Amino acid sequence: MNQKELAELRRRFRPDKSAISRVYGCYVNSAKQIVSDLDESLGMMPEEEAEKYLNLLKKSLSGGLGKNLIDIVFATQQVADSEEHRLLSALRSSGLKDRQARETFYQKVIDCLDMGESSYLILLAHDAYDVPRRGKDGEDRLDESDQVFQYILCSICPVKDCKMELGYFPGENEFHSCAAGQIVSPPELGFLFPAFDDRTANIYNALFYSRNAEQLHQEFIDGVFRTEAPMSAAEQKEAFQSALSDSLAEGCSLEVVQSVHEQLLGRLEAHKESKDPETLTLTPQELGGILRDCGVSEDQIQTFQTSCAEQFGDGAVLNPANLIDAKKFEVKTEQITISVHPDASYLVETRIINGRKYLLIPADEGVEVNGFPVPVSGEG
Repeated sequence: MNQKELAELRRRFRPDKSAISRVYGCYVNSAKQIVSDLDESLGMMPEEEAEKYLNLLKKSLSGGLGKNLIDIVFATQQVADSEEHRLLSALRSSGLKDRQARETFYQKVIDCLDMGESSYLILLAHDAYDVPRRGKDGEDRLDESDQVFQYILCSICPVKDCKMELGYFPGENEFHSCAAGQIVSPPELGFLFPAFDDRTANIYNALFYSRNAEQLHQEFIDGVFRTEAPMSAAEQKEAFQSALSDSLAEGCSLEVVQSVHEQLLGRLEAHKESKDPETLTLTPQELGGILRDCGVSEDQIQTFQTSCAEQFGDGAVLNPANLIDAKKFEVKTEQITISVHPDASYLVETRIINGRKYLLIPADEGVEVNGFPVPVSGEG
């Protein structure tokens, strides 16, 4: 799925756009017991309450593709005949009306999911989207459609106890301690099945959501989808750094890391400006070209590409947004940390003065210490 397809589905989650008529689910306590079952008509709810359900579901389609939203790919054999794919297909084909399929799914989630001591809500919805035909001008023909995209969306939402607060009681004209009971928090994880690829159903893929891009709840992916969990954004970044430092060894200097960071950041910015809906990806060979531009030797580039194949697998394509922190450039020693805006990373230098290694940054003007402006004195 790309950004345009994702945005197209996200627009569905409004009362005036959605074809979701019911929401299903169950409330699971910290002892992994089902406390209550949910089977509610959105049309019978107050509009404000229906919007809250839709917003919770919509959150499972938020975040960055390749970061918070990860492609789950089923093997051909799984699609042909597997328990996990049959269950997801039964939920979808029945429009979630198959109670036995729902209960089987709930139990599968409860058995595999690790939410610590938290209670949570498993929330399910089914939608049938009459996909409008897209004209040559790129505009949707809202009155023309040749397919209906049927899908299910799942959100796993932590349920938290409210803290005691001071509240006003009009009848008594007094303030007293009160608590609103328990509240449903935005989803920790969820998924869409099947994927909406090329604006049509792709039963070979699901789109998995994790609020924390560094923790993908791999136990859930294994238990529900029975597929190898993809690397999280944090794991990808760590693997990239390992491949770079191991292959370049002493050649992995501040200047090389600065240059790699700047080039990757430049590609991300250019991709954003192009408004290309597809996620930007680079192959290890393209990353090798960046290293070549930084003056890295061919032998080291070959070692780096071999390391990438070992870390990420043959034929890997990598999202640059997962390899660097696009919002900051940070230099650390055992005693200090220097955080620089990425556009100004070139200002940090390394020098050896009187036999000692230093990090240098210009301090011409505007120097502050704990918010206090201070002059910088010294020899001219």
